[in-house]
Amino acid sequence: MRSASEITRKAKSNLALALKLLPKERRDDMVVFYAYCRTMDDLADEPDRPLAERAAALASWIDGVENQFTSPDDFQREVEELKLRHQIPGNLLGAIARGCKMDLEIQRFDNWEALEDYIWHVAGAVGLVSIRLFGCKNPESEAYALTLAKALQLTNILRDIHEDLNNGGRIYLPLQDLKQFDYGVEDLQSKLGDARFIELMEFEAARAEDYFDQADRLLPMEDFQELIAARVMGDIYRTLLKKMRDDGFRVFDKRYELSKARKLALLSKQLVARNHMIE
Repeated sequence: MRSASEITRKAKSNLALALKLLPKERRDDMVVFYAYCRTMDDLADEPDRPLAERAAALASWIDGVENQFTSPDDFQREVEELKLRHQIPGNLLGAIARGCKMDLEIQRFDNWEALEDYIWHVAGAVGLVSIRLFGCKNPESEAYALTLAKALQLTNILRDIHEDLNNGGRIYLPLQDLKQFDYGVEDLQSKLGDARFIELMEFEAARAEDYFDQADRLLPMEDFQELIAARVMGDIYRTLLKKMRDDGFRVFDKRYELSKARKLALLSKQLVARNHMIE
């Protein structure tokens, strides 16, 4: 098993950039946690590994984090120590792995409420663990984390529509929403980016934007500094969402990303805001 730092370094994610803003001790803990999330996601998505093996591996991890590993390797020991050090409920770590386990089978989400349950596992639980590692003190940070998680994950879903279709035909958009715009599953599978699709995507983007707005209102000033990495993530994904909207959601033709310079500019903005709060 690779070390947590190696897993995080190779991922080169937006979160890895945001983590640079944290004090070293908290950054090191977040590196372990990110590596855990990345490992669960990779286990679910290994195309060359039999489905039964992937399910068994995830089940083993769930049992280990919710109860105790019998013979932990070095990385599992890091996760165990992290859990004890921050008194992280095992069910939160287990929920993340359970969410990844949901992706082993192609599923459809009938409505937003069904998708919301999935998002709680793969993003909400991540947020609830993260605020513990960030050192948040205000209980209201939980509502902020859960709301921001919905905005981030929905933005991810919109950006990755093409990629998910190519990865076993996965569809995360609620079927009820497709029906509302007279846009069928077959249309999505055929990658039709017509007017109906644009209206559907605008509807979902407005929902994500609303969650970004709600998260801004819920941000407790007491934890403003502690939540700097989360705020950077919010800025990055909100800017990404705007980029997709401005470009007419050409998600079947391209994968939307922000340049490193743009990300650094957003990071700098939050640094200035943090320094202003300190002063």
